Amino acid sequence: MRSEVLISKWGNSQGLRIPKSIIDALQINIGDKVRVFIENNRVVIEPVKKKKVYNIDELIADIPVDYVKREELLTKPMGREIW
Repeated sequence: MRSEVLISKWGNSQGLRIPKSIIDALQINIGDKVRVFIENNRVVIEPVKKKKVYNIDELIADIPVDYVKREELLTKPMGREIW
């Protein structure tokens, strides 16, 4: 996917507007972080992966009902192990 855009002045900086088609292709939205770098004399823009926010209730709900605890979690430490 290619698009020609104009570099414009924004305050004391320069910027460019990214077309909606590229935004959609990258699956990013306003407020998302992107990584910008130069590679082989080209400007590359790539989305920064979003950190998943875990919810303890969802995690517990995913535990199978027939789950059996591992032995090392049921016994006291015998050496310098930590758990």
